Amino acid sequence: MTENNLNIILPNFQKPSGSGLNTLLEIKKTAELCLKCKLCETRSQVVVEDGNPLAKLLIIGEAPGEQEDLRGLPFIGRSGKLLDKILETAEISRQNDTYICNIIKCRPPENRVPTSSEIEACKPYLLSQIDIVKPKIILLLGSTSLTGLLGIKNPKITKLHGQWIIGSEGILKDIWLMPFFHPSYLLRNQSKEIDSPTWKALQAIKEVKRKLIEFCAV
Repeated sequence: MTENNLNIILPNFQKPSGSGLNTLLEIKKTAELCLKCKLCETRSQVVVEDGNPLAKLLIIGEAPGEQEDLRGLPFIGRSGKLLDKILETAEISRQNDTYICNIIKCRPPENRVPTSSEIEACKPYLLSQIDIVKPKIILLLGSTSLTGLLGIKNPKITKLHGQWIIGSEGILKDIWLMPFFHPSYLLRNQSKEIDSPTWKALQAIKEVKRKLIEFCAV
């Protein structure tokens, strides 16, 4: 799979100032007490992170689901199990090689799509995570992740999937970002025939692994 870089102008995100979110522990403690939107009224737990903070690969999903809300960890339901399998096909260890979080940290009722105000309320946590972890690669799972982080309105994930976007300034500078099918979408499209969504996902994760090896060699 060859590199196919998208010419997209990314937001110039800077480290959130005056937020007190200087460590991952501070982010977790602050988020657990967060009352900035109404999701605090319906959540069971705040879901902040999983994986290795030193990883070069950051995976960003949409929002916690039912199982994640109950257990306080991202991607542990059916979608999470499929994500693990996809990573394993490229010999990427979830616990050792990735750091995982979501655009928002609390489950929306009935797993609805997060609102723009909920995304904005949570954005300082996400930007601080990116700034602290300093990944080389960000995998954006699904269209909500693209909209939530990059501000791309109504993104066509079927066209953007597997292509690279390279950050040029701010906390995204020199980070390679790849839009990627959300595992929940792949659960509805499980055929592995050539050019199927699952086939394309397996090709794209091999490209991610290739780029990870390249960064490790530097």
